[in-house]
Amino acid sequence: MLTTMKLLKERCEEENKELWQLALEDEIEISGKSEEEIWDRLQRTLDVMKKSAQAALETEVISVTGMTGGNAKSMHDYFLKGESVLGETPALAMAMALSTSEINAAMGIIAAAPTAGSSGILPATLMTMYHKYGYSDEELKKALLVTSEIGQVIFDNATFAGAEGGCQAETGSAAAMAAAAVCFLRGYDIQIQENAATAAILNILGLVCDPIGGMVEFPCNLRNANGVMNALASADMAMANVKMIVTFDEAVHALKNVGDVLPSKLRETGDGGIAVCPSALKLKAKYIDGE
Repeated sequence: MLTTMKLLKERCEEENKELWQLALEDEIEISGKSEEEIWDRLQRTLDVMKKSAQAALETEVISVTGMTGGNAKSMHDYFLKGESVLGETPALAMAMALSTSEINAAMGIIAAAPTAGSSGILPATLMTMYHKYGYSDEELKKALLVTSEIGQVIFDNATFAGAEGGCQAETGSAAAMAAAAVCFLRGYDIQIQENAATAAILNILGLVCDPIGGMVEFPCNLRNANGVMNALASADMAMANVKMIVTFDEAVHALKNVGDVLPSKLRETGDGGIAVCPSALKLKAKYIDGE
């Protein structure tokens, strides 16, 4: 049976449990692993996220192709100056999202959450919550379980793949998962978590996947920074009781429908959008084609 938010909410009410508890039960049943093994795996995942979100902040990390790198350090240096228009929390969040994205492009160790191309969003969101509020690893691991159920709804009813659904499916899914996690950590119920995830999808619906040379570097790097902002803004809107006219299930179905009609050139082929701008073609020729 396909997982839906409607079904998850019904289960939470009937079983008098929180979303993270359902996720834990589901993982035990599906994987056949013990609860202790699952908590251990969550800790390993969280540890990877912590490291990747910090690794490129003080030392420039350059991609395997040499085409991109150093943005995380630049953003972190800017954060340290205290000059950000948005403020310290968003500036640090963007720097950490850029960090994981750069570690990925350099073939370092990351946690695909849900994909490598969008891997900076969830770590940056969780580390932002840690830096701002001091949440423990135990609380952050529960938040990861919440994100897994949000992700399962998307996986069952749409897609995570940029090649299938565009960047909305990658960075949009990651932002939705992260937004729900923020609301959970702040003590809000499943309805507010749903609203946050819904807002995150709606804010990015239709975004194409157009990486230069087909490499997960640019504009992917920037979209990870934008994705963490989407997650945090969506969570704030939900917690402020900004009304969502549609449900998360409807937003996910819309994501699927939009992805289905996106031209193939705008779905990770490197044949459309930014990927074929003159500047992008020059970079591709220099760093990827070796011309």
